[in-house]
Amino acid sequence: MRNLPISARSSLFLPLLAAASLLFPLSVASAAPQAAPAAPAKAALEQPGWKLAPPSELYEVEKVVDGDTVHILRGGKLEKLRLNCVDTEEKMATNSNDPTKPSTTFGEDCAQWAAKFFADLAEPGQKSKVGLLFANGMEERDVYGRLLCHLILPDGRNFNLLLVELGKSPYFNKYGNDLVCHQAFVDAQARARKAQKGIWDPKTNVPKTEGAPSARRPYEQLLPWWEARALAIDGFRAAAKKDAAHVAAADMPHELERALESSSKGEDVEIFGTIQRIFHEDDGTLTVLFRTGDKQPAFRAKFAREHIGIAEKLGLDKRDDEEFVQNYLWVRGRVVKGARGFDMTCDDASKWRVAGPEPVEPTAAGR
Repeated sequence: MRNLPISARSSLFLPLLAAASLLFPLSVASAAPQAAPAAPAKAALEQPGWKLAPPSELYEVEKVVDGDTVHILRGGKLEKLRLNCVDTEEKMATNSNDPTKPSTTFGEDCAQWAAKFFADLAEPGQKSKVGLLFANGMEERDVYGRLLCHLILPDGRNFNLLLVELGKSPYFNKYGNDLVCHQAFVDAQARARKAQKGIWDPKTNVPKTEGAPSARRPYEQLLPWWEARALAIDGFRAAAKKDAAHVAAADMPHELERALESSSKGEDVEIFGTIQRIFHEDDGTLTVLFRTGDKQPAFRAKFAREHIGIAEKLGLDKRDDEEFVQNYLWVRGRVVKGARGFDMTCDDASKWRVAGPEPVEPTAAGR
């Protein structure tokens, strides 16, 4: 349930922290504008249980997959939703080989709770209905084609925020701090942790029988990692706001087109993103492929044979989707249109930099 886009980032920028210098897993992003409820006043966002006015348009819920994936009927079509800023644990039927995302008994309980929650919303003889909210009023999708959104209940409550408030999910800012109500998520998680609700209860996912197999998600490692990545995203957002002509995300083709235009004038640009794969070409050159959305033109940083040693010294392979390290990078140079997307020739290690701080372990942070 990962791989979101870097975008939802052009406005409503969060303050840039000094340590930050990357959205999302860089995914499929639709730039089609979509009407969204007006952003509430800042004071309203900071109240527990933040609410909007009831949604003006409601959609029928067709299926509740788990705590953070819902299917609705929209415009006569089935639409799969992936809820922003939440990441509930995997239910037991899920085949997960990821140690940071194991199938858990709490994940199963959460999926069943969500199914009942939406069933109870329905009027007699009808399906339950919900509204949608998109950051900046822009529709975006993840690499699985799911629509990224906040799910707004008929009474105006933000269901995403409710999941965090109840301890059903952490505040999942791995792909960026929320652009709708970041502080409300931070506060909701703090309250849930203090009250030891849901995932924050030390007894959650602990087997009743001593020695029985169990799985627990390593939140003490995950939260600092997500926060480090969110700081990198803050840095990208600030840089893009300041100079959109010379700053681009590797997963956003329209931004790369702007960077291409600047490069054609002899100007350097900076590209931001995460590495998907590093491989040698048949001609002996080395290609660093940046992550992008399915079927979108990709960005490639290319090293000639005589410069491959630079790539090795940079240790880029250590940042290739490895967990618990800063994965977001900047690379500076000039973009050209390549046969498979956008290319940049790299011949100088100084043109690469890590985009944000490394994760800080809770003990080191004094928490």
